Amino acid sequence: MHAGQVRARSLAALLAALLAACAPLTERADPASDAPESPPAVAASFPAAATWEEALAKWRSAEDVNAWIGARFRYDLPRAMALSESQRQRKRLPIHAPAAFFASPSGVCVDLARFGVEALRAIDPASRPRYLMIEFDPVTLAGNTLRRHWVAVFERGGEVFVFADSKRPGHLAGPYAGVAEFIADYARYRGRRVVAFRELDTFERRMRTIRPIRGQVEF
Repeated sequence: MHAGQVRARSLAALLAALLAACAPLTERADPASDAPESPPAVAASFPAAATWEEALAKWRSAEDVNAWIGARFRYDLPRAMALSESQRQRKRLPIHAPAAFFASPSGVCVDLARFGVEALRAIDPASRPRYLMIEFDPVTLAGNTLRRHWVAVFERGGEVFVFADSKRPGHLAGPYAGVAEFIADYARYRGRRVVAFRELDTFERRMRTIRPIRGQVEF
């Protein structure tokens, strides 16, 4: 093979690699589940603690809480089924308290959101931590109807951030100009239509209508 041909082939291979590297990444989740897609690519460090109380004394920011979540959280599929709309009318289950969740970090979206919100309220109340309840078009998994999803929201520098998401444990989403911007982005990621959402101070159910979305949000 002539030297010119070798150089041409090498250049073509390099060009192909560069094009692949520059291609847009289309991240899309499994729409039928709130379970994590995959663990975080790189585990972030966080101050080690043996108890919930010790963690609150050592953690300083949402990044510390988020890193712990990414390293420790495990999704509990049987519990998700038990808390589905199909099952919860038969038997109501308590949401894990943060101290118990710290000791055994297995649960579902609302358990994780509660942990994130209460941790930030203890270590950084100025960030206005709160719940974001998202209502999707319903899906059925193993005969159970799944509709609502919970995450934690906080503010920093006038912008909104979202974390404590069972679908993406260890992922800190943001900054966003507002919650509505996150919702539009999240609907695309989840591949599900969001029909309503509401920012809440508590996960406990209230007899009030959640906020509908004009025109709804589709991916």
